Amino acid sequence: MDGAPATTGIVLHGAAVVTPAGIAQAPLPLRAGRIAAVAGARVPRLALDGHLVFPALVNAHDHLHVNAVPPLPAPGPFRNSYEWIEAFKAHFAEPAVAAALAVPKDVRLRHGALKNLLAGTTCVAHHDPWHPVFDAPDFPVAVLREHGWAYAPGWPGYGPDVRRSFLDTPPDRPWMIHLAEGTDAVARAELAGLEAMGCLAPNSVLVHGVGLRPQDVERVIARGAAVVWCPSSNHALLGATLDPRPLCAAGRLALGTDSRLSGARDMLDEMRGILLRGELGPAQLLEIATTAAARILRLPGRGDLSPGDHADLIVVRDDRGAGPHALAGLHRSEIRAVVRDGTPCIADPDLADWFALAGIDAVPATLDGKPKLLARWLADPEVAALEPGLALHADAGLRRHAPMPLAGSR
Repeated sequence: MDGAPATTGIVLHGAAVVTPAGIAQAPLPLRAGRIAAVAGARVPRLALDGHLVFPALVNAHDHLHVNAVPPLPAPGPFRNSYEWIEAFKAHFAEPAVAAALAVPKDVRLRHGALKNLLAGTTCVAHHDPWHPVFDAPDFPVAVLREHGWAYAPGWPGYGPDVRRSFLDTPPDRPWMIHLAEGTDAVARAELAGLEAMGCLAPNSVLVHGVGLRPQDVERVIARGAAVVWCPSSNHALLGATLDPRPLCAAGRLALGTDSRLSGARDMLDEMRGILLRGELGPAQLLEIATTAAARILRLPGRGDLSPGDHADLIVVRDDRGAGPHALAGLHRSEIRAVVRDGTPCIADPDLADWFALAGIDAVPATLDGKPKLLARWLADPEVAALEPGLALHADAGLRRHAPMPLAGSR
């Protein structure tokens, strides 16, 4: 059904709750879209024995509107992002690229958000201008707002002016900029240039940082600034990435995907690639994709599962050993359920009772060959058609942009 949920809450019991702070074997009450301190009277209970519950992921850098745009074929390593952008200009003339960009922007933005949600991400930092569709109650993910941003120091006249946007950003809000996205002298000089403008501060969030030298990383940490790491994009475009360990150890590193135009399919694929390359371990990955990202982006109530936090969570089987190992390296089709603000969004068919308890009408779908149930408000055929691996069943009775029955605030 559409409208308000049928119940005001639910208690998940039998599962272990895994966060960067540790593992707890205790019931998890959800009420009004938040994690509750205690369960209310007569609240339904859902048994999740043999499962693990993780906080949903925070994608600290994505360009939501270009996730269906074909990437540049065989780009080869560029010295910096400016070279890549020049090379991509000719790519705009390709029929497939033109067709992808001809799709209405609000549909492309919804697709980028759905891509994130399907892989357990419920909050995204979109590094482009704000769009009214983000305010829609049925937009698939929460989007970082009330922050400052600029594209890059070497893109004058494209997007907000770097210094002006920094000065206009309150110090208690994050200010984000692509920086040192390259391996050459141009990229290596950008941190000093940013600092000379007075734009390196505790709320500065530098995206990529591939050209940061060890002394530059020390400077970033000393100033209380942070870096968003997008290694798949870095390896594909630049043939290199930064050493994430010092920033991770200092709590100044978050993880992002940079969109499929250059990066990983989603946050889970990004995490799996990092594990395969041995760049960080599972516990570190969980931290930079949840609590560290929420802290750096000034997102209280995100990235954790403490009382009062948004009830955004991922449910997986406990068949790999309790702990971060069970999430790191997982494929999106292996997720048992993704929940946003206490509302089940996608889940395996045997969890249909959860949708019913929440008063959510679910429709059958297939994700990467596995049967799933998808909340009806997400089952927009125009958006789903852009997502490889997602198929909505023809008999699902789909309706475009059915409203999302959110119980909690965005």
